[in-house]
Amino acid sequence: MSEAGFPDRATIEAQQLVDLQALLSELIPANRFYTEKFAAAGLTSAVSSLDEFLRTAPFTTKPELVDDQRAHPPYGTNLTYPLEQYTRFNQTSGTTGTPLRWLDTNESWGWMVDNWVEVYRSCGVGPKDRIYFAFSFGPFLGFWTAFDAGASLGCLCIPGGGLSSAARLRAILDNQITTLCCTPTYAIRLGEVAAQEGLDLREGAVTAIIVAGEPGGSLPSTRARIETLWPGARVHDHHGMTEVGPASYECPERTGVLHLMEPAFIPEVVNPETGAPLVPGESGELVLTNLGRTASPLIRYRTGDLVRASGDMVCTCGRSTLVLEGGILGRTDDMVLVRGVNLYPSAVEEVVRAVEGVAEYRVEIRTDRAMSELILRLEPARDWADPEGLRKEMEGRLRAAFNLRIPVTLEPAGSLPRFELKAQRWVRIPLEQGSA
Repeated sequence: MSEAGFPDRATIEAQQLVDLQALLSELIPANRFYTEKFAAAGLTSAVSSLDEFLRTAPFTTKPELVDDQRAHPPYGTNLTYPLEQYTRFNQTSGTTGTPLRWLDTNESWGWMVDNWVEVYRSCGVGPKDRIYFAFSFGPFLGFWTAFDAGASLGCLCIPGGGLSSAARLRAILDNQITTLCCTPTYAIRLGEVAAQEGLDLREGAVTAIIVAGEPGGSLPSTRARIETLWPGARVHDHHGMTEVGPASYECPERTGVLHLMEPAFIPEVVNPETGAPLVPGESGELVLTNLGRTASPLIRYRTGDLVRASGDMVCTCGRSTLVLEGGILGRTDDMVLVRGVNLYPSAVEEVVRAVEGVAEYRVEIRTDRAMSELILRLEPARDWADPEGLRKEMEGRLRAAFNLRIPVTLEPAGSLPRFELKAQRWVRIPLEQGSA
């Protein structure tokens, strides 16, 4: 144990191996999907070390899972128990491809709820808090596990599904909510609606805003924008996926830094092209093995999330778990090559949110003969005094940041889409629609 009372690396890795051996023993031969994958790779439940596991176990990819569910509808073969034992259904949002259906037993669901409890504890949330979920509770995982975790802590949990932004804000103020759960984009949207409705958020009690679903929570400019709109509140980043559940939480002492929840997971950072492991400090793809979601596990799952692991063996907070500098940096499939420059949506958002006077924006991608060009459509804040000056400033900042000329156009107030869930600001425009 560390001086701060957290498990050290040796303790974490010893527990990971014990849980991994138990997981593999449960999966073989009950789970058809992994039994066949492991047999082809020569992996058995008698794995003797984490190194042996990482050398032997094959990656799991989303296309594999999609193909498996297509071949064996509706749920595929990655089920460890008879269908009658499953009690929870979720589905991925489909923003990055074909949706996946995901089932859980009560036990696997409870494992994810326990992980969300850790997220709350890292934010200082306890039984006296009131949590508001500004979220429409659809079939994807979203904040479902967060709701159950809050209830298990003894918090008053209030769902905000099916309400307008104004109605949600009034509920937040009327109920003296202390903790808000939503996406970074929607936290900004709520703040803007509060100003439009004449609602003073300083009269509320929100001190913690837990965000997920987008990289924005770890971007300094986005975080600053949210905290300006919500006086007295601190943003806490977090990330997870329907396929793996909640996976990380923000360091209580260092903003913009995520701790991977070990030993609940075995994390890796690999080269997105080769799959080779990377040394700390290099940006790569996050690979996760969840050790407690036995009913519908993922072994060495290539998440598509781009991260950069810190080389620090022990964080300043005393934890020895994997540290992700800058949180989730982007997605492996989000990168756009523009005149020889690699651009990620999170990098562009960091520039855009640093400019005062931006209400919303949209990036349009046009590709002609393998050459991609971008146009940024910018909606100024209502009654902004100098929209043209804002447009010129944005073009200058984008050029300075990326050494590219990215045209910026002004859009009327309220004309660009608003998002409650994952924002989809980057859109590809077919060439025949390509006139600005």
